[in-house]
Amino acid sequence: MTDQRPNILWYCTDQQRFDTIAALGNEYVHTPTIDRLVHDGVAFTSAYCQSPICTPSRSSFMTGMYPSRVHNTRNGNDTFPGDPPLISRLLADSGYDCGMVGKFHLVSSGYRTEPRLDDGYSFWKFSHAPRDDWETGHDYADWVKEQGGDLDAMRESDERVRPELHQTKWATDMALEFLEQERNGPWMLSINIYDPHPPFIPPKEYADRFNADDMPGPWFRESDVKQQAAFADVDFQGEVRTPDEHEAKDLQAKYYAMIAQIDDQFARLLKAIDDAGQTENTLIIFTSDHGEALGDHGLMWKGCRFYEGLVRVPLIFRWPGRITSGLQADGLVELLDVTSTVMEVAGLEQPDYMQGRSLMPVMTGDAAPDHIRDSVRCEYFDALHPHFTGGTGAFGTMYRRGQWKLVIYHKQGLGELYDLEADPQEFDNLWDDPQHASLRAELIFESFNSHVNLTTDVGSERIAPM
Repeated sequence: MTDQRPNILWYCTDQQRFDTIAALGNEYVHTPTIDRLVHDGVAFTSAYCQSPICTPSRSSFMTGMYPSRVHNTRNGNDTFPGDPPLISRLLADSGYDCGMVGKFHLVSSGYRTEPRLDDGYSFWKFSHAPRDDWETGHDYADWVKEQGGDLDAMRESDERVRPELHQTKWATDMALEFLEQERNGPWMLSINIYDPHPPFIPPKEYADRFNADDMPGPWFRESDVKQQAAFADVDFQGEVRTPDEHEAKDLQAKYYAMIAQIDDQFARLLKAIDDAGQTENTLIIFTSDHGEALGDHGLMWKGCRFYEGLVRVPLIFRWPGRITSGLQADGLVELLDVTSTVMEVAGLEQPDYMQGRSLMPVMTGDAAPDHIRDSVRCEYFDALHPHFTGGTGAFGTMYRRGQWKLVIYHKQGLGELYDLEADPQEFDNLWDDPQHASLRAELIFESFNSHVNLTTDVGSERIAPM
């Protein structure tokens, strides 16, 4: 019998904020392809990653578990736990032909290409970053060399890496190669491009489309400098600076230029699926692993902070005829819910260890879109390594319930509390406000309980009373 399960295209950008899509309210970006996805599918507008850095976030949605439960909470880690299996392995074992293009980053690619895991992918085209830092095994760099290009020279030139040799375009080419293969059953394709990750160096022809003077700039008040000084001992990649010192509008323009290029290449993929007559039988997922500070509150890049721009990400699904179209669901969801959703779509029973919940009931109209989860959480645990500089070994957690967001930096004994309804840009920290002391205590208790209940590994199965 022919396997009638749908194909799955899982497209993940790197470091893309939630507020970077025109159809969802950003008038400064150019995203006509992603806009069509919003109009034709379901956009979850309050989707949160489980860590504001790459590896733990990706570890979470590839297993359906919180990063600390997976025991994979850092970037730069040497190994990945062998258990539980990745969702790609589960899909492959069930009959899906699985392909991976681009970045994977469940273990470190520092000083080496990322070692393969038991990942289930029959098609593997690897590119950690659009550089040429690896002697062997970096498929994108090899592809550029075969075409006579020099990545280092192009990156330093005024034109930057031209669109025809860019990693985003290469990823699409490799995806099309996978889609053109003959197969009898369904496929799942993971595409993990590097943009709009720093450095913000889009091709010149894209950069020229966005003028820094036209940009709205970051969310910033002068009081941010003082507040961030209090968090100086908490890990973050960039220094605290004013928008002018960061040249934040210029970087914002370049960031939007990178997203415009993503949108153009994403259009090629959707057209290929349309041309193959597979649109009705393909679930498309568009998301990102985490966000980007982009100058908000004086910060650039990422690290141990939990502001909306860093932890809230795009999450859009399209499956014509099978899920609602034009729905913007504002209920709280987590990226590990994508894992559970894919399991249901693939007709697989969710293992007990998975901690997400399928979003299909919301997308089919069987559950309310405005209240999906009571709360969401995000974590950043000990990125410090004793042999490397650049971190303080911070431990931070975020807990959001309804309009309230609680952040605790555990080693420093510092915290933040925001009313996202009254203060969506998170300028007014209520942590020390006496009028919110009772609420703060209540949320700390709930956050602690969620951490203990959701991330504690109690060991092997209990088989006897004692």
